[in-house]
Amino acid sequence: MKLFSNNYKLKEHLSLLVLAFLVLSGSAMEAVASSQQIESVRFWTAPDHTRLVLGTSSSIEHKVFSLTNPPRLVLDLSNTKFHSQLPVFPADHRVVNLMRQAPRNDKDLRIVIDLKKAVRAKSFVLKPNADYGHRLVIDLYPKQNVAAKQAISIKKTASSVKNDKLIIAIDAGHGGEDPGATGRRGTREKVVVLAIAKKLAALVNEQPNMKAYMVRTGDYYIGLRQRMEKARRAKADLFVSIHADAFKDQRARGSSVYVLSNRGASSEAARWLAKSENAADLVGGVSLDDKDDMLASVLLDLSQNHTEDASAKVAGEVLKNLKGVGHVHKKQVQKAGFMVLKSPDIPSILVETAFISNKHEEAKLRSSAHQAKIAKAIMKGVKAYFAHQGLPATPVLRTAKTTYKIKRGDTLSAIAQRHRISLVTLKKANSLQSNKIVVGQVIQIPS
Repeated sequence: MKLFSNNYKLKEHLSLLVLAFLVLSGSAMEAVASSQQIESVRFWTAPDHTRLVLGTSSSIEHKVFSLTNPPRLVLDLSNTKFHSQLPVFPADHRVVNLMRQAPRNDKDLRIVIDLKKAVRAKSFVLKPNADYGHRLVIDLYPKQNVAAKQAISIKKTASSVKNDKLIIAIDAGHGGEDPGATGRRGTREKVVVLAIAKKLAALVNEQPNMKAYMVRTGDYYIGLRQRMEKARRAKADLFVSIHADAFKDQRARGSSVYVLSNRGASSEAARWLAKSENAADLVGGVSLDDKDDMLASVLLDLSQNHTEDASAKVAGEVLKNLKGVGHVHKKQVQKAGFMVLKSPDIPSILVETAFISNKHEEAKLRSSAHQAKIAKAIMKGVKAYFAHQGLPATPVLRTAKTTYKIKRGDTLSAIAQRHRISLVTLKKANSLQSNKIVVGQVIQIPS
């Protein structure tokens, strides 16, 4: 009887332990399920959209939908708590009035964005990288009415008629969610290169035969291929990308000028820099909207001899003038597989103004006077390049010929650049499937 009693008590204790374990396990599982958090909220305003970035503790399930009267965007997040501050939008913001948040169903979170106009929203998640943890990104593109679209279309058509000034596309690297490299004093690459780019644009616009086109005008993110496409839409004659990157060896110093290499980098530093720069698309998120057209243009003819030769020539001129500003990292133009240089029909260079990872050069980059010296050196190089091409110092009215007879040594890309049209346009006007031409052949030159 005593044995039975002991067994009964043992079973009772075991039952209580199992019950306690289940209760604790349930509490633990519930805690895990509700442990996802919104840790930060940031926003960036670009000319064509607003980007919201929610820093999260892990990858979060979400749903986005719109409401009308008044226009709102609703973001529902599963098993999520809000542990941050909501941003305050300026009164003159084009799209957003304010953001608000509240718990939903005890365990979920709802964020409502009060809008000034209807938007088209795109959302995606990003994995952690060297600069940030998990992120949920929402891009807000204002919807346009028919009249606005027609007005923009007319404006684009008018602006597509190119004047006889040389268009210099100036690309300030990084921006927005992509800060680029950071110096020991906290100097951000995206800030200093935008300052240099603006100074260079001012110098370009002082030239009677040149006009600057700023790829990025503020602190917002632009994808690498989008930068090329923006320059092509502007009918740029030259693409200059400005950076101030970092290297694992903090003793590395000096400026460098790069052109595209499809066969490998010319030095260890070149490989390092190309890898870090090309990773920018992973930092800011890759838009798939432009991939088909852009891929076609990039694959059109990466091996165009004329574009590569022109890039090398302007790079050489810029490097020559940078030597007068300070130390150069390499005495020759460097080559690397920078994605941003892969435009098939625009001579393109990338200028590493200094190593922001070097404390002495970081201090220089923070100086407005030194920024001006760098911009002036780049400007001198650009002017020297175009002067060697035999182009006029002042604008003149040029009339394109309707036909052209191929001479020995001609290439389609060289003819296209000479007549200030794209290679694609020239081939299309002549129904050409390849770049092959023969001496004596007569081709049409579209106006």
